[in-house]
Amino acid sequence: QLQLVESGGGLVQPGGSLRLSCDASGFTLDYLAIGWFRQAPGKEREGVSCISSSGQSINYALAVKDRFTISRDDAKNTVYLQMNSLKLQDKAVYYCAAGPHGPYGSCIVGGNDYNYWGQGTQVTVSS
Repeated sequence: QLQLVESGGGLVQPGGSLRLSCDASGFTLDYLAIGWFRQAPGKEREGVSCISSSGQSINYALAVKDRFTISRDDAKNTVYLQMNSLKLQDKAVYYCAAGPHGPYGSCIVGGNDYNYWGQGTQVTVSS
């Protein structure tokens, strides 16, 4: 069974950090681009970050640039999202997704071609 499972969410104070993990089972992430998305209550889902299979294409949404870092460990079939300096507005359910690359092996933040999705993990930022 093809599955993506997110973990690492939780409750953190503003300015704190969390590291999310996205573990794949039933298939390999080696040749896929991976994206992180989030959806806050009452808002549309938005792309947060993405990484290509080679790791050479990494992109971030402006809202998280310089605070979040995406990485991948293909030996573990896992992608990570390190989130630092968390803000109240980062509160959301975070999802990882896998799919084909964009042009020239790139990844696209918030792209529409991701076809494997996890169930999400809740991140709550509150004082």
